[in-house]
Amino acid sequence: MYSLTNKQARHFILLKHGLIGDYRFEGKEGVLAFVRQAGCIQFDPIDICGKNPELVLQSRVKGFTRQMLYELLYTDRKLLDYFDKNLAIISVDDWKYFSRMRRSFSENTRSLDEVEAVVDHIRSVIRERGYVSSRDLELDQKVDWYWSSTKLSRAALETMYFRGDLIILHKKGNTKYYALAEDHLPPELIKAEDPNRTELDHLKWRVLRRISAVGLLWNRASDAFLFISDFKAGKCNEVFKALLQDGSIREVRVEGIKDMLYCCSEDEALISKVLEEPELKGRTELLAPLDNILWDRKLINALFGFDYRWEVYTPEPQRKYGYYVLPILSGDRLIGRVEPVNQRKEGTLLIKNIWLEDGVRVTNKLKSDLDDCFRRFALFNGCRLPYKVLGGRDLLP
Repeated sequence: MYSLTNKQARHFILLKHGLIGDYRFEGKEGVLAFVRQAGCIQFDPIDICGKNPELVLQSRVKGFTRQMLYELLYTDRKLLDYFDKNLAIISVDDWKYFSRMRRSFSENTRSLDEVEAVVDHIRSVIRERGYVSSRDLELDQKVDWYWSSTKLSRAALETMYFRGDLIILHKKGNTKYYALAEDHLPPELIKAEDPNRTELDHLKWRVLRRISAVGLLWNRASDAFLFISDFKAGKCNEVFKALLQDGSIREVRVEGIKDMLYCCSEDEALISKVLEEPELKGRTELLAPLDNILWDRKLINALFGFDYRWEVYTPEPQRKYGYYVLPILSGDRLIGRVEPVNQRKEGTLLIKNIWLEDGVRVTNKLKSDLDDCFRRFALFNGCRLPYKVLGGRDLLP
C-alpha cells in the first residue's frame, strides 16, 4: 500500500494526465497515446468553444488541432466512435473487447421488429452509396426509442451501429454518416474473439480502464463507472478484490480521505516519482466539462477542494455560474472557472466571466498565466487576437 499526502496525490493524477510539468503528449501520436491510456474520452456534441473531446486533448497534447482528431477517427481509423462511458471515442484496437456490449444490443433493442424489417434495405442503400445518414432514408415512421419516440431511420441506424453492423464513417457537424463495419475495419478485428472469456474478466477490464482514465479511484458509487451494466455494490467489491489479487491495482491511502483509493499497478513508477517530491513546472490550462479527471466530482472535491457542476442542463435562473463553464487548472490547483465563447462570426474569443476560488491570490504572475492561457485557447479555436473580455478584466494584465 502507498501513502500519499494530498499534494502528492494531486501531483500523481496531474502527471499521469500530462497536465503538470513538460507536455507528455505531442501531435497525433500524443492523441493516440492519451486515448490508449485513458481508455476513452467522453463525447458531447455541444460546441461553444470546442467539443468535449477536443477540449480534453487541447489541454494535454502539445500542438493539438481538431484536424488531428478528425483524421485519426475518419481517415486513419485508429480511433472509433462508440459507447464506453456514454458516447465516447476509443482506440480501434479495443473493438474486440466490446463484443458483449454489441451482443447485448442485438438481444435487447426497442422496436426490434420494426428495425429488422428495414435492415436489408439499409444495407442495400449503403452498398450502393457507400454511406448513409438518417436524413437519406425515407423511413419517417415514429417508433419507441430509448430517449423518446423517434423516426425509424434513426432507430434502425443506431441499432445497427450499437450492435456492430455499422460504424460512423464521418460526420458533418452533428450529422453522422454510417457505413458497413466490414468494409472499413480489418477482417481480423471483425472476427476477433472477446479476449475476456468470463463476465468477471470483462468487468475487471472495464474497471481497470476507468481507474486508468482518472488516475485514482475508490470502490464506491461513482459517475466514473457509468455505463458498466449491473455494477452494484456486491459486484463492485468482487471486481476490486479480484484486481487486487491478480496485482492489477494497488491500494493508495491519501491524507484526509477516509476511503481507500486505488491506482493501476502499471503506474507504480509514477507513484515512486511523486514520493520523491520533484519540482514540477506548473501550467495553466482550461479543462473540459466532461474531462476524465472530473469524472468523479466528489473525489475531485476531496483532492482539490473544488466543487464543480456542469450547468449546461440547469435552467438559467438556477445557474450559479454560466451555461458552458470550464475549470481553470493552475499548477497543482483548480483555481477557478471561466466562461469562454467562440464568436465565430466575429472570429474572436469572448471571455464572458472569470470566477476565482476563495483564497486564490491574484498576483502579476497569475494574471500573466491566465492571459497566456486564453491566448492559446483563442488560437486553438481559430480566433484572432486579441481575445475580448466582458467580465473579469481586473484578473488580467
